[in-house]
Amino acid sequence: MLRRVGETVDSKDAVVKIKDASFPTPFVSALEYNSPVHGNWNIVHTGMQVPESIQIYVCADNCMRGVVLTAAEMNAADRFSFVLVEEQNLLNGNLEDITLRVLKLMERVDVIAAEDTRNTLKLLNHFEIKTPMTSYHEHNKVTKGPVLVERLLAGESIALVTDAGMPGISDPGADLVKLCYAAGVPVTVAPGASAAVVALVLSGMDTRRFVFEGFLPPDKKERRAILKTLEREHRTMIFYEAPHRLTDTLTELAELFGESREMAAVRELTKKFEEVRRATIGEHLRYFSENPPKGEFVLVCEGFSLEAQRQAEREGWESISVEEHVAKYVAEGMSEKDAMKQAAKDRGVSKREIYQVLKQ
Repeated sequence: MLRRVGETVDSKDAVVKIKDASFPTPFVSALEYNSPVHGNWNIVHTGMQVPESIQIYVCADNCMRGVVLTAAEMNAADRFSFVLVEEQNLLNGNLEDITLRVLKLMERVDVIAAEDTRNTLKLLNHFEIKTPMTSYHEHNKVTKGPVLVERLLAGESIALVTDAGMPGISDPGADLVKLCYAAGVPVTVAPGASAAVVALVLSGMDTRRFVFEGFLPPDKKERRAILKTLEREHRTMIFYEAPHRLTDTLTELAELFGESREMAAVRELTKKFEEVRRATIGEHLRYFSENPPKGEFVLVCEGFSLEAQRQAEREGWESISVEEHVAKYVAEGMSEKDAMKQAAKDRGVSKREIYQVLKQ
């Protein structure tokens, strides 16, 4: 008999019930026990059916993240952790966010190209969709993309599904779209949830103009180079970030943007434990340095304000005298009158004040 060991909890705070449980061994040899990527915990799906939309997961002592254990390997381990998880937390989103159009398309197409067929299978099972699947993800897109295009050219219809968010946004689906257009294959989109847009609205930041940066490069030099180009970006900025890199990114943002810049850190969007933390970059950095982050984040950062830019420019002009300032524009071809007018604008003062300084 298997027994619970320790106090395993889900890294996304999804686990609301943990109890001792036991199952007869050996397991049915025909079953595979998949370990979906679920935060930083090593979780293995038993494949067993349980009522009321509850799925049972077991975590073996020898389980490693992302592996598939055979029945023999499951039987060989004598200690497991049993965790009951609500079904709405099995996927990286809320099942109720799905649209009727998406459901109809997944039923009607010939095949579904999924980022992770194991995760998408849970979605299909929940809505009783029997469409066959094939995998398409970052690690096989170079070889699998052309294969999917050939199937489309042969007359098949394919729906692209990702584990979380909108296909094609920070996702290899964008590469497949390019291949389709190059081959003359028409593409359409069934709109769905997008973490970037949802987080932007929840953030309370300016939504009129914004720029989406997605995940920053893992290479430190490349990441810093990109952030340097955004140092004086006026638009609201949206970043995706993994928990293990969050404090490093916040540290760099604090250095380049300043600790006082406003930011919203958003996680678990549209789910039970949705969280929106509004604070300055410095406050976020101190908080997450003391409270290890869980789950992937959307960071919505305030843009560099026009007033702050004007102030920085005024301070720059104040490093030279008014006479030098006006002389600079005259040397560039301006009339003395226009040069005085431009100098007054640069310094945030009236033209009369410039005139009085020059006549002293």
